[in-house]
Amino acid sequence: MDGAQAASKVKTTVENGVGVLTLSDPSTLNAAGMELMADLVAAFQALEDDDSVRAIVLTGEGRGFCSGANLSGGRTSDSGKGPNQALIKVYNPFVTQLRRSKKPLVAAVNGVAAGVGVSLALACDLAVAAESAYFLLAFRRIGLVPDGGATWLLPRLVGKARAMELMLLGEKLPAKTAAEWGLINRCVPDAEVLPAAMAYAKALAEGPASLGMTRNLVWDALDAPWHLQLEAEAYAQGDAGRTEDAREGVLAFIQKRPAQFKGR
Repeated sequence: MDGAQAASKVKTTVENGVGVLTLSDPSTLNAAGMELMADLVAAFQALEDDDSVRAIVLTGEGRGFCSGANLSGGRTSDSGKGPNQALIKVYNPFVTQLRRSKKPLVAAVNGVAAGVGVSLALACDLAVAAESAYFLLAFRRIGLVPDGGATWLLPRLVGKARAMELMLLGEKLPAKTAAEWGLINRCVPDAEVLPAAMAYAKALAEGPASLGMTRNLVWDALDAPWHLQLEAEAYAQGDAGRTEDAREGVLAFIQKRPAQFKGR
């Protein structure tokens, strides 16, 4: 799968074990409309199913990472009672797919991340943002509520007070402050955002298969009781210990040499 593939609104490349998903609708700052989401779901699943891909980077083309859902597409036009159907059928399943990925995920936030774009970035395991980037949950301005898992993610990442500030006031959060708050891992000069994310992803892609297990243990731990998390660790350790990478890691340790992991 080396080389490049282009869907209408998502570009995919794979190199040295790293798959890169680029949201590609720059005229809308990569607004997550139905067409883009359909392409994104398909492209992400293809990388999930590709055994040569051991880490995934999510980024945006042009001046934005993702400007949120495309409101001109009628996403808020549900009639009658009950939940928003676009969320139930499209957005929620995808952010859950990110949450449950078998592979480590890195976000390269190259510009504005707004609305569900914030959720897409924060659903990744590591996040790097450009100095000019910012995060924005301005749902109050359109009379809606944060979605895509934002009300779950934000309090756990930055605490209740700061999460309330971001969601109730709807003000821009500069990337530098986001890094200081612990919302993201690093804030870097604009030209370095993708190289920095790729450096993270390359390190992950060169790591053992257990990294996928680790990222899922951490996500589960955000809600799990202590005794269940200990049990989950024990089961995951059993699975990890039976991998080829674990055998190589132990042998390399004994032989005092760097391990050569294969992701299996």
